[in-house]
Amino acid sequence: MMLNIDGGQLAYDVIGEGPLIVLAHGMGDNRSAFAELADRLAASGYRVASLDQRGHGESSTGWASYTRTDAAGDLLALVRHLGGPAVLVGHSFAGGAATIAAAQEPGLVTAVVEISPFTRAQKMDAGALFSNARYRTGMTLLMGTGLLRSLGLWKRYLDHAYPGTKPASYAGRIAGLDADLRRPGRMAVVAKMGMSAPTDAGARLADLRCPALVIEGTLDPDWSDPRAEAEGIIAAMPAGLGRIEMIEGAGHYAHAQFPDQVADAILRFLKDGDRD
Repeated sequence: MMLNIDGGQLAYDVIGEGPLIVLAHGMGDNRSAFAELADRLAASGYRVASLDQRGHGESSTGWASYTRTDAAGDLLALVRHLGGPAVLVGHSFAGGAATIAAAQEPGLVTAVVEISPFTRAQKMDAGALFSNARYRTGMTLLMGTGLLRSLGLWKRYLDHAYPGTKPASYAGRIAGLDADLRRPGRMAVVAKMGMSAPTDAGARLADLRCPALVIEGTLDPDWSDPRAEAEGIIAAMPAGLGRIEMIEGAGHYAHAQFPDQVADAILRFLKDGDRD
């Protein structure tokens, strides 16, 4: 399905019946990353929409910009179109977008789930670049991808960001992403997103009014200390709103590596919110 908004088209699909959950992927990915998680959430009584971010998957390119604020507007447009309110689940880049959307339109967002989110200004850990090989490799590959717009480096990053045994769907997903990102202009979008600082999202953390869950993989190579990053995000929110769930052995893509554990964490979080 396609949603036409000012500037282009956004592709999405919807499964299940019940309260609305919207899933938004990170840069250099597409909505297929959430296929297994969406199935589990839908089976638990939710209507689940998965969105291709602008410039990704089946959504159009040629947008004026690709910031988290832009992505937040896209999320809110989809929620309105589908008859929200909704729970917003954002991975990586989209974690920050979900934060902005919830702060901008609290009546449309009942809860936020951020998976391995880039939601606040990043400071490179110079000491960890020497002492932490996982972090050093992740940073090198991410920076190379952004500067060189290199699909090869991006695929090497993805291999690194799925530590340990790859999920059964991994090879097929990477083949699909390879074909997707070889299309004209797609890696330029990835680079623009990668170079877009999350300061717009960090500035809205204090404005959140809904419950928030931050999910991190213990082996996420994007931070020298993934739990500390999650704690920093929660600390910037109003007291009592945020909680953290760590997924043991997961890298940057916990929802794709361990969909059962991530689904369980989200469902527990939403059930607790209903009880409150």
